Amino acid sequence: MLLPRLDRWFHITARGSTIPREIIAGLTVFGAMAYIVAVNPAILSAAGLDRHDMVMTTIAGAVAGTLLMALWARLPIALAPAMSSNVLFAQVVVQQAHVSPRTAFTVVLFSGLCFTALSLSQIRQRIIRGFPPSIVLGIQIALGAFIARIGLTTGGIAVPSSEGLTFGSLHNPSVLLSMAGVVLSAILVVLRIPAGLLIAILTITMAGLFIQTPSGPITHLPAQLLDWPHYPTNLFLPFDFHEYFSHLGLLVPITLYFLLSDFFDATATMMSVAHRAGLDGTVEKPALDHRAFGSDGAASIIGASLGTCTVSAYVESLAGVEAGGRTGLSALVVAVLFALSSVFWPLITAIPAIATAPVLILVGLNMLGSLSRVAETPSEAIPPLTMLLIAGVTGNFMLSLSCGLLIYTALAIATRQFQRLTPIVLALDAAFVFYMILQAHMGA
Repeated sequence: MLLPRLDRWFHITARGSTIPREIIAGLTVFGAMAYIVAVNPAILSAAGLDRHDMVMTTIAGAVAGTLLMALWARLPIALAPAMSSNVLFAQVVVQQAHVSPRTAFTVVLFSGLCFTALSLSQIRQRIIRGFPPSIVLGIQIALGAFIARIGLTTGGIAVPSSEGLTFGSLHNPSVLLSMAGVVLSAILVVLRIPAGLLIAILTITMAGLFIQTPSGPITHLPAQLLDWPHYPTNLFLPFDFHEYFSHLGLLVPITLYFLLSDFFDATATMMSVAHRAGLDGTVEKPALDHRAFGSDGAASIIGASLGTCTVSAYVESLAGVEAGGRTGLSALVVAVLFALSSVFWPLITAIPAIATAPVLILVGLNMLGSLSRVAETPSEAIPPLTMLLIAGVTGNFMLSLSCGLLIYTALAIATRQFQRLTPIVLALDAAFVFYMILQAHMGA
């Protein structure tokens, strides 16, 4: 009785998937984003917060947000504390602006409240429908370049230098293992091996146990495999409204920066995941409806209330889509695995970054397949290709989206195609100009 109910609830058969495929997709997504259990606490600890407490709040935020998306929106999208927000939280709000962590959580709360209000209204859907087709295409290929760049850098294949990024040293065994992982992942994908991406992650992790670097084996087993979970109750509803309202001139612009960054970053990610999964829906009944946006928005409020930074949709969800995930069941699997990680988190953090890097590279390359849809006319081709270039070179997706839309507007004016300058496009231009001003002002 359980399996038929799962099928009906998540529309598994209707979306051309199967329960085993959804489970494998969920395992793949978790394998690709499990690093957040270790990385988010490390970043937030720079704000003076206890690292082990942050492990528990990170897991709690990921479980709550992903469950919302899985059970209400029923989409294959996993959520967790956002990497961009945690850096802004710790480095800009707490360290540079010199406000307390509790006040910083209040900034996240108000940003989340505005986020949710926009999500539950028709505004967010109108914004999505208002994106020009060339910009929608640009989002797809720019995200592909962005996620591939993450894979290249975390795998050590591309390393920072005075000239930007250069190829990693072939004397480094980590680089060689990462490159072998790319080849293995590509072979498994081309041969359509079930759970191929997950197999690649596990194979590289196991191989890392036997490959030595100057600091020891690539895969480090923890001193203990289990750690009894405890939620830090002192971080439940960790808000300081008095300090927030005492520094409105400083904190309101930061709140707006949080809002704009998270709103458009999450929206673009969700659009890409839905499109890649073939869940675009129709104008009358879009797959990204008020439930999807409401889940995403509410997750930000829940994250702040639980003591972590903005909880948002993760681009690694695309790894699950590539593995066959089409429904909220794969997201439910991710939520369950995050919950289990509250006990097994020392073992999960043993997965090295280079084990998931090849998977991200393959996912990014698959998304770049949309390049075949780039128009031949310069006015339609230049904006998405600019987005691709900026995202790939700088690793700043929001900046690529801003520049792409502003170039689209400039070309429309230059060619006197004023009908392309809809109210939504002009409103987005204004929002992105404001975002860029805030980013320059804060040095983010």
